[in-house]
Amino acid sequence: MLNPYLREVCLYYKFSTQINFQRQSLTITRFQNCIVEETHQKYLQTYLQQFSYLSPKELELLRSQLSFNEYKSKDFFFKNGEIQKKMGYVCKGLLRRYYINEKGKSITTGFVKENEYATDYPAFIQQRPSKYYMECLEPSTIIELSYDDIQEGYKNFKNNEKYGRLIAEKVLTIQTDRVESFLFETAEERYLNFVKDNPNLINRISLTHLSSLLGIERQSLSRIRSKIAKK
Repeated sequence: MLNPYLREVCLYYKFSTQINFQRQSLTITRFQNCIVEETHQKYLQTYLQQFSYLSPKELELLRSQLSFNEYKSKDFFFKNGEIQKKMGYVCKGLLRRYYINEKGKSITTGFVKENEYATDYPAFIQQRPSKYYMECLEPSTIIELSYDDIQEGYKNFKNNEKYGRLIAEKVLTIQTDRVESFLFETAEERYLNFVKDNPNLINRISLTHLSSLLGIERQSLSRIRSKIAKK
């Protein structure tokens, strides 16, 4: 059994160690928060560069309405049956848009990578439940702007209407290209065009998800890849 003096010394060092550990943890946390804040500011500047047509007053309003959210892999930005309340702009990460067909099979309809919008836009602008799931395939940092704030911008500033038009044009282009690819391209052509248009994405997605997007079985995709590799 320790004598009173030794017991007091042990308690002192134990308490000092706990205090030092707490201080170190707090310092690390503050450092990490500074890094996150600095990164967010860089993302914000990149995002706002799209809106050169806005006046300083309009830009300040938009800045005040934006928020950041961090998502883990397998988190959902929104699900089937939910009303998407916020427009998402992907600063970092990757998401997959899909639906479940009548046979219970998951059908991929698109991927959303950095500097693209995460949305079911037709459902969003009508504020009706989405038929899609939007799932994070990677940890993702997303800038969010609520539907109500977008409407407020439309009401108060005429220039803000251009924001909605730009998003609508991008979404319409993606949807049109996908439909036309099934009408006018072979499976191999769809694959080659996907690789050409998304050179940095091909190694970030599974063959299962990619084959679903291209409308073919995974085995067929493997044969196409093998054929191309032999050329």
